[in-house]
Amino acid sequence: MTSQVSSPAEQADGADSTLVGEQRKPAGVKDVHRLDRVIIRFAGDSGDGMQLTGDRFTSETASFGNDLSTLPNFPAEIRAPAGTLPGVSSFQLHFADHDILTPGDAPNVLVAMNPAALKANIADVPRGAEIIVNTDEFTKRALQKVGYAASPLDDGSMDGYSMHPVPLTTLTVEALKDFGLTRKEAERSKNMFALGLLSWMYHRPTEGTEKFLKSKFAKKPEIAAANIAAFRAGWNFGETTEDFAVSYEVAPAATAFPTGTYRNISGNLALSYGLVAASQQADLPLFLGSYPITPASDILHELSRHKNFGVRTFQAEDEIAGIGAALGAAFGGSLAVTTTSGPGVALKSETIGLAVSMELPLLVLDIQRGGPSTGLPTKTEQADLLQAMFGRNGEAPVPIVAPCTPADCFDAAIEAARIALTYRTPVMLLSDGYLANGSEPWRIPDIDELPDLTVQFAQGPNHTLDDGTEVFWPYKRDPQTLARPWAIPGTPGLEHRIGGIEKQDGTGNISYDPANHDFMVRTRQAKIDGIDVPDLDVDDPHGARTLVLGWGSTYGPITAAVRRLRGAGESIAQAHLRHLNPFPRNLGAVLKRYDRVVIPEMNLGQLATLVRAKYLVDAHSYNQVNGMPFKAEQLATALKEAIDG
Repeated sequence: MTSQVSSPAEQADGADSTLVGEQRKPAGVKDVHRLDRVIIRFAGDSGDGMQLTGDRFTSETASFGNDLSTLPNFPAEIRAPAGTLPGVSSFQLHFADHDILTPGDAPNVLVAMNPAALKANIADVPRGAEIIVNTDEFTKRALQKVGYAASPLDDGSMDGYSMHPVPLTTLTVEALKDFGLTRKEAERSKNMFALGLLSWMYHRPTEGTEKFLKSKFAKKPEIAAANIAAFRAGWNFGETTEDFAVSYEVAPAATAFPTGTYRNISGNLALSYGLVAASQQADLPLFLGSYPITPASDILHELSRHKNFGVRTFQAEDEIAGIGAALGAAFGGSLAVTTTSGPGVALKSETIGLAVSMELPLLVLDIQRGGPSTGLPTKTEQADLLQAMFGRNGEAPVPIVAPCTPADCFDAAIEAARIALTYRTPVMLLSDGYLANGSEPWRIPDIDELPDLTVQFAQGPNHTLDDGTEVFWPYKRDPQTLARPWAIPGTPGLEHRIGGIEKQDGTGNISYDPANHDFMVRTRQAKIDGIDVPDLDVDDPHGARTLVLGWGSTYGPITAAVRRLRGAGESIAQAHLRHLNPFPRNLGAVLKRYDRVVIPEMNLGQLATLVRAKYLVDAHSYNQVNGMPFKAEQLATALKEAIDG
């Protein structure tokens, strides 16, 4: 969940699943074990439908009422070579009967659709875990592709795991023999067979998946019927086969959620909804100028569905055109947005600087991914912080906001809009691939919970000359916010110059005067420095000497690690930054209260660099740049070393 306060029970998020209560065996039914949590990973070839399978299992788990967190992991290639390690796609889901924060460190259940999926994931699977393998794919050729000299199912290397060899392909083809499909067509439904089996094992609802399949294949009812049949066959197989003697229950997380209406949501979807909500609260049309780029494209896709809310989406021919159109829309009075990832930010940097000079509201959403250059398009990283801070020519300060969970992306989008509209400035929002594609339950807010973002456009003259003439000065500032007026083009009497050449204070006329340039540079910086952001909250119930400071998507793993340490009797404080420029005003005082400050980041220490430079604090970095999020146990070990000093 998005709460930044640890639960009273201090649950050790990410730990192995445990049995809760007694086993029970209703008459005529297999044993049912109750678990408080479970971590499942679906893995297969990139054409096996693992992302769809994981999405459906997640949706049913959300509707059941569990807390959950997901980690989709897939290759960047549209279709990597079949049966190879680079082509493996996986989807991990952690669900529980209480508040959780991460997709989990290690799966309790691995579904491996082929030898490549098994080899790519087995290192993460602890001994004793359950492994379901599709034995039909363990052919000599498939084994050789990934370097197996002999089948791991036969050579004893899988001893210590609870193995379930299942001929998924054969069973699926047999279940669909009456549908008139070719064998290749029938084989495509094996992921639905696996989904049905896992749905039986963990007592997931089935109605939603069947409804989804009917809708997805509405124009091909025979394909819909075949997938539903495969799904039901998987369920029935679990119920009747002797290989699965036990099923499991994970009760709804009844105490984890405040009262309200919930839905499952990904980070990109939450950002999209947050932008629409912000435009409605500001009573402004929403304009998105964008160029498709992984992992930001889903925002363009989603916003294009909401024309009924006054949303206009423009898919430009390149990144520069996308932000140029967005800045033009901002000049015209829209809530303007452009979405991209790190490579696109590089291309947009000149126009971001232009927006700084023109002092217009513009939201730049950077969904970070592994770099440099094209880097790792489908893997996560948070290495664009210094680019967001300094990646423009000249002194061009920009506020920076970072969400911490998928659901928090909704609130972060609204906060970024508040800053942009109030202070007339471009704002950078730093999400990442982990947040964008991951999902969790989200409480749908009431409208009256959202802030009023209404803006007042300039209506007439705002300055009186010495001779008494009333004129409009486009750079005459609000004394509180230092924001200049927002004058809509076409408003009589408000004609003014725009552009990237330095403006004269007040009049907006072109100026090369050195003193004026110095004044304007310092004023633009003062405007950003003066942005009203909340003080940093510190979670420190025991008066710790060590503080762990994070930002962005490291929130879940950091909080899970802190819970583990406190559960083991350690004392450690935690704080998490949403506002990275400007920093909260109390950050310096907070840092000085602690003997040691540790900053975990999915980069080589960018926040740590800023903190050291600004506050002269010897902050210690803990860094990872492997394209994957931190694991809770990994962080707990590092933080314990910091505590021990």
